[in-house]
Amino acid sequence: MLVKQLSVFVENKPGKLSAVTRLLADNDIDIRAFSVADSRDFGILRLIVNDPDKASQVLKDAEVTISVTNVIAVCIGDRPGGLAEAVDCLYKANISVEYMYAFVEKSGDDAFAILRVENNDKALEALTEGGFNILTAERVYSI
Repeated sequence: MLVKQLSVFVENKPGKLSAVTRLLADNDIDIRAFSVADSRDFGILRLIVNDPDKASQVLKDAEVTISVTNVIAVCIGDRPGGLAEAVDCLYKANISVEYMYAFVEKSGDDAFAILRVENNDKALEALTEGGFNILTAERVYSI
């Protein structure tokens, strides 16, 4: 039920982000969701892609610094309060969220959130008990 997320360390210089995304595109790797967090000198590009193993190898071969993290993809009703309900489930189970970002399907009524939490197993249990659908890695990679 966990999804592989790539965290790519990118210098904050013109062309560096372009080079990483072009490398992925040239190798037929499709980005499904992403987030960019930055500091003065570098950024962290967090990616969910259609083929994380291939993407990891392509980036490593190009000497790009990456790490792979298991994250949770949860389906959240695309309506006011949908995110609040999911986060409440985690709060009630005393689970901290390190970060999250969202994505949507090309067509559909749901929104999805990628969650990085301190305890994946406990978060999966809390969200499932709260009635939330957890997306499989295969579904996320194919959205």
